[in-house]
Amino acid sequence: MPEVPDYWRIADDVIADVRSKNLKPGDKLPSIAELREKYGVSHGTIQMSYARLEALRVIRRQQGKGIFITDPKTWMREP
Repeated sequence: MPEVPDYWRIADDVIADVRSKNLKPGDKLPSIAELREKYGVSHGTIQMSYARLEALRVIRRQQGKGIFITDPKTWMREP
């Protein structure tokens, strides 16, 4: 079975935190540097995670302010 890429795993961790309500709408995500240190991955890997989350509408970027969690009602399906 193929291993899940790091960027996918990191994005899944963020989604899991939203589902468990550890992250709420409007919460600011940690900086790229903080996530790089936490996961031991490259800048590009974190950028790819953020790109995946943005494509799924889990996050929104605000130029000069940061990256924030969106309202899960707009993207999360009930299990």
